[in-house]
Amino acid sequence: MPTPLSRSLTLISGVAAAALLAGCGGSTDSDDDAKGGATTDSARIPVVASTNVWGDVAKQVGGDKVDVTSIITSPDQDPHSFEASTRNQLTLSKAKVVIANGGGYDDFVSRMTKSNTSAAKIDAVQVSGHKAPVGGELNEHVWYDFTSVGKVADRIALELGKVAPGDAATFKKNADAFTAKLEPLTAKEAAVKKNHAGEGVAITEPVPLYMTEAAGLKNKTPEDFSEAIEEGDDVSPQVLKETLDLYSGKQVKVLVYNEQTAGAQTEKVKEAAKKAGIPVVPVTETLPAGKDYLSWMTSNIDALAGALDK
Repeated sequence: MPTPLSRSLTLISGVAAAALLAGCGGSTDSDDDAKGGATTDSARIPVVASTNVWGDVAKQVGGDKVDVTSIITSPDQDPHSFEASTRNQLTLSKAKVVIANGGGYDDFVSRMTKSNTSAAKIDAVQVSGHKAPVGGELNEHVWYDFTSVGKVADRIALELGKVAPGDAATFKKNADAFTAKLEPLTAKEAAVKKNHAGEGVAITEPVPLYMTEAAGLKNKTPEDFSEAIEEGDDVSPQVLKETLDLYSGKQVKVLVYNEQTAGAQTEKVKEAAKKAGIPVVPVTETLPAGKDYLSWMTSNIDALAGALDK
């Protein structure tokens, strides 16, 4: 039979256990909020971006007040052929802010967020204001356009401020600081334009065109070639020959090569450039490991300038 002392100890232990469980319950609720549930004062805002490019911009703007998940992150993955999973849909369903590239680049985002009516949805192409030229195709790779990236950063700050009004000024300040850091990149493009305006360049697909155009360079790649590569189609022998002639005829000073859509025909183009002594500047569609957006784009424009100066 329990003694009065043992009964007292049992009662104390029970109260302590109940208090511990209550504390654990509170912690679990907070963790769930941070992972995508209802936000609280102490929770970070769940943000989901289609690629780690826009995910990094969101981190620059949101700082430690956001929890960013990027769906496409591998430099070995061709975003054009990405197949989203049910896990991606679950992640998107918990977001308070969703950032898609738009322009047909990541249509899975709009499909998977139809049921998430409470999330703010940012379409980078729409925010950029870029439209398809008359009779042409829209270049949806707007993250190579620094003005567009600045606009998206501002929009992210606006939407985050709606979710957490008390932090709106912080988000605006962060966005302003980020866009200010884009100015040296624009200056680098201007320097290339001053030294190399009108010079010919070649591409494998339209990924870097906003950058090369801002730098005053003329893309001489047959449109049928770059469009076929982007769509994953075979290039006709005639178009391939016309493209290869750019290098043997020294019609271009550099090849800007998208490493994420490499194949047999793009490899032929790269080999032709190397054989002709024409520099090859590799680019990607997602952030390389160890880079943020600003350092990545700095490397890209520096590599382009260096190749043109050879």
